[in-house]
Amino acid sequence: MKFKIHRDHFSNGLQQVLNVVGSKATMPILSNVLIEAEGDTISLTTTNLDLGICARIKATVEEEGAVTLPVKRLATIVKELPNSDVSVKASPNNQVKIASGGSNFKIMGISRDEFPALPEFSDDRSFTIEQSTLAGMIKSVSYAQSSDETRYMLNGVFFNFLEPEEGASGRLSLVATDGRRLAKTDHEMEVGEGMSGSLILPAKTVSELVRLLDKGENLKIAFNDRRVAFQIHTKDDSNGFVGDIHLVSKVVEGNYPNYQQVIPKETHQRIKVERELFLQSIHRAALVTTDKSNQVKIQISNNLMELSASSPDFGESHESLAIDYSGPDLQVAFNPQFLMDPLKALSKDELFFELKDEVSPGVFKTLESFLCVIMPVRLT
Repeated sequence: MKFKIHRDHFSNGLQQVLNVVGSKATMPILSNVLIEAEGDTISLTTTNLDLGICARIKATVEEEGAVTLPVKRLATIVKELPNSDVSVKASPNNQVKIASGGSNFKIMGISRDEFPALPEFSDDRSFTIEQSTLAGMIKSVSYAQSSDETRYMLNGVFFNFLEPEEGASGRLSLVATDGRRLAKTDHEMEVGEGMSGSLILPAKTVSELVRLLDKGENLKIAFNDRRVAFQIHTKDDSNGFVGDIHLVSKVVEGNYPNYQQVIPKETHQRIKVERELFLQSIHRAALVTTDKSNQVKIQISNNLMELSASSPDFGESHESLAIDYSGPDLQVAFNPQFLMDPLKALSKDELFFELKDEVSPGVFKTLESFLCVIMPVRLT
């Protein structure tokens, strides 16, 4: 194998596949990137057996071939090379020579034969969606994923593709919950007859997917009972990417809880709030909270919302907001971070906050098919 490549293109490609490799790989080969030179591109592939990624970069290939190299060390070397032109040559014993300007490196690799192939499966259940749409949807719910490893089915985002019902079109629902809050968003899309299905995307894959979703216009999702694949379209621009980036992941096995039971069926007191103003007020009110006293009290009366917090060690805070409200007086308390997370994730400034009483959940809603249910904390 022998090829020449632009240093920045090589570095960009390695950065895209680097995160998949864990710090404690179970086998040496899993710390390596598979480099395959063919035609006028090189492909870079990494995997940890649960998650795999492949990206193609334009290059001048003189001899086709393949080898695997330690990806983290290679990425560091390539990034520091002095010249924009990089020559890479692999010998039959898997030793690779890298040259750029006056710099020369020899790195021992491992044969491609030991590298586990990324799984392939049919497109029996596949969908296309805009990258920006999916990125926004994931951002609006992913903060609610659980980090409790004993509740592994909640350690990810639930994707639910639903066929059209009478009077409604097909849609994709994304849901995340940790048991104390639940976020859900919907997007209308074409879901053909017999194509409905669902999967739980692991948290690690969620973060990788979000990182990749700015490369082009669309992406394709294909999945079965055990795995999901994302084919992410890339623009052929100055970054050197060619074709699509492929991300393949295991799904979280098991059935996602019936999240519909958590969503209040009735609307009680509905308050229109300005997202940014509300977020800033909560943030300021929470500045005096501590781990022992981590709550913000919300008091609502005629055309007025008051936010307050206190802690014995630190002091007190108080914020007032004018609102359009003429219902009964209410008082309820929430974990301030649980209030701020959805407010930070959304982009629309018009938001509705629904409340019932101090023991019932609060619900954020937008006009664009988003809701977030937040359980209250006991008033102190």
